[in-house]
Amino acid sequence: MSVKIRLARYGAKKRPFYRIVVADSESPRDGKFLESVGTYNPLQDPGAVILQADRVRYWMDNGAIPTDTVRSLLKKQDFFAADV
Repeated sequence: MSVKIRLARYGAKKRPFYRIVVADSESPRDGKFLESVGTYNPLQDPGAVILQADRVRYWMDNGAIPTDTVRSLLKKQDFFAADV
């Protein structure tokens, strides 16, 4: 089982809102997930990202791989700067 940290789309048509979730890579985009670790609202300027950094770190330490989009959101939040 490969675990990914990815976005799950919520919200209405033309009004997207995303949850940052930890899910099995084979599960559907908006389907079953293991844990919700944050949110992303692209409609705010700039896009609002709320993270539970300790839980993201826990899952990454246990082998979860963030998708490219989630990785860019984490970089914007200076998540990887804490590694130095």
